[in-house]
Amino acid sequence: MNNNMSAIPAAQKGGRRSGFLYRVIFLQEMVKRWPFYLMLLPGLLYIIIFNYLPMFGAVIAFKDYNPVKGVWGSEWIGFKNFEFFFKSDAAWRVTFNTIFYNVVILVLMTAIAVMFAILLQETGSKVRTGIYKSVMLLPFFLSWVVGEYIVYALLNPDQGLVNSIRIFFGFDPINWYSEPIYWRFIMPLAYLLKQVGYTSVIYVAAITGISSDYYEAAEIDGASKWQKAKYITIPLLMPVVFIMLLLSLGKIFNGGLGDWGAFYNLPRESGILFSTTDVIDTYVFRSLRTVNDIGMSSAVGLYQAVVGLVLVLISNYLVKKYDSDSSLF
Repeated sequence: MNNNMSAIPAAQKGGRRSGFLYRVIFLQEMVKRWPFYLMLLPGLLYIIIFNYLPMFGAVIAFKDYNPVKGVWGSEWIGFKNFEFFFKSDAAWRVTFNTIFYNVVILVLMTAIAVMFAILLQETGSKVRTGIYKSVMLLPFFLSWVVGEYIVYALLNPDQGLVNSIRIFFGFDPINWYSEPIYWRFIMPLAYLLKQVGYTSVIYVAAITGISSDYYEAAEIDGASKWQKAKYITIPLLMPVVFIMLLLSLGKIFNGGLGDWGAFYNLPRESGILFSTTDVIDTYVFRSLRTVNDIGMSSAVGLYQAVVGLVLVLISNYLVKKYDSDSSLF
């Protein structure tokens, strides 16, 4: 027993020694690779300033915020801001719209982007692939303000291109900005046209990293292009797909997977379309602009963040159970 007792302090000393050596080695590695850490610094500062420091402002969600009294001087009201939101008629509407659009966009975006990436890889010509990539990426660099005017030129009730085609073929024109049901399809379609090119290029880069030995062996065995895509490309692409899905799930409670400009600009603030186009982000922005209720807006923003974090943790846990190498942590 005395031997066991004497072994405990020795183990503790060994643990402290190992920890000290680990810290020394870590500092040596930092000094050796200081240019890389210097390159990391701007991005790290950006994340700290714009992502972590604003988290202290979440306390506003539990206060009756008064700009004169400031954040700490305002009165504590507990969960009343949350109660005000969840008891309103808009809570269910904007929550459902946010989840509906993001799930539809996430599923379609992943499927279409992977399909386009495989097709681009099979063009067989670097020149054609480069041209196709440029054409697909072009909409990504256009702002949603420009997209608003393009959509309005297509859907203008009087002189829009779509209604002109309908009239030419003998159909009645549709007042698109007064019919909410159509926007269940217009919003995902517009978002996919703008974003799918960028996402597909990411998957093209991942496919490029797959060893050509797999495809050469498959060709020797007489595999067709469809079989190579089914049994080689898609399985080896799945870890990247899982990571992209996990990163996107954190934004599933944000309008348009974090890009809510589409939901604010494309419907042109038409109140009659709010039933199908209003998401949490646009609701918060509108309430902050018109009602100027900072406390309630902060409460809804905190609600978004917490739910997004929970979704990422649950999804990462499920992916880790399926394939530990494809999880984020």
